[in-house]
Amino acid sequence: MKVPDWAYGVPPVSVIGESYCTPYPLEMIVKKKINKLSSSQFEAFDLSGNLLLKVDGGVWNYNLKRVLLDPSGFPILTLRGKALAFRHKWKAHAGESTHDSSNILFSVKQSHPLQIKKQINIYLANKLKKKEPDFLITGAYTSLSFKVYEGRRLIAEVKHNFTLGSFCKGKEKYRVKVYPEVDYAFIVALLVILDESDTP
Repeated sequence: MKVPDWAYGVPPVSVIGESYCTPYPLEMIVKKKINKLSSSQFEAFDLSGNLLLKVDGGVWNYNLKRVLLDPSGFPILTLRGKALAFRHKWKAHAGESTHDSSNILFSVKQSHPLQIKKQINIYLANKLKKKEPDFLITGAYTSLSFKVYEGRRLIAEVKHNFTLGSFCKGKEKYRVKVYPEVDYAFIVALLVILDESDTP
């Protein structure tokens, strides 16, 4: 009997916390709901329907803010972004943070919008001056589906299940596959950043 690849030990990818890493592949459904013109909410469920994470939104303007919460509503991560000349830059702070730079976990920079393929670079906090990113998001500009890499290692895949009917109702859905020992809260945070970066 062939042992699946994920059964062998792999280096963990823990950015937000080891408690969000599982030793097996994790599949999630992430639902987005626009409550008002100025507010959106995300909820991440496993395939059994258990709530894993949720994200509360703020106003769509020059300064973007999103808070990642656990199922009980405890803040895990604060995402702050700025839209600059067709690009977006984001910083992720631990907990429900202010602009304190001492607790930044990672930063995200969008590549040039005129490239054929979308590329978004992620830098860990202690490596902000590195030229090479620690993680990379790749995908097409015509779709919100994307893949996340650590170097050449594929760590997550996100598929955007778009339907016109759901979009008109202010609802969207993503199917997310997170590979073993990868921080799924980190992947959900990246999904939110990518979604917000594509919001006009």
